[in-house]
Amino acid sequence: QVQLLESGGGLVQAGGPLRLSCTTSGRTYSTYTMGWFRQAPGKEREFVAAISWWNGHDPRYADSVKGRATISRDNTKNTVYLQMNSLRPEDTAVYICAASLATMASPEVKDYVYWGQGTQVAVSS
Repeated sequence: QVQLLESGGGLVQAGGPLRLSCTTSGRTYSTYTMGWFRQAPGKEREFVAAISWWNGHDPRYADSVKGRATISRDNTKNTVYLQMNSLRPEDTAVYICAASLATMASPEVKDYVYWGQGTQVAVSS
């Protein structure tokens, strides 16, 4: 069993930064591809960013956050991070961490087998 615990959400002013963290416990973290998704009220869950466990990490980003987000991982801490800059009101959502057994970073919800509960991010204009 794998548990994912997100932290770092909160209320931020538009234009500001935020760093989210997701710590994994349970089975070997270093061989999971990790992803961040988000879900706003009344909307479907959408991909934000993902990073492979494989050498080079192959980070991938949704077009909506490209240039504003950076995903990284620290395997010594079993933690993946999402740094978001220049936040916009449309970034408001619950941000959810997920783990995949795939080798390459994937934007597809169906490729992820473990999910956290999420952390709320609210961006005020």
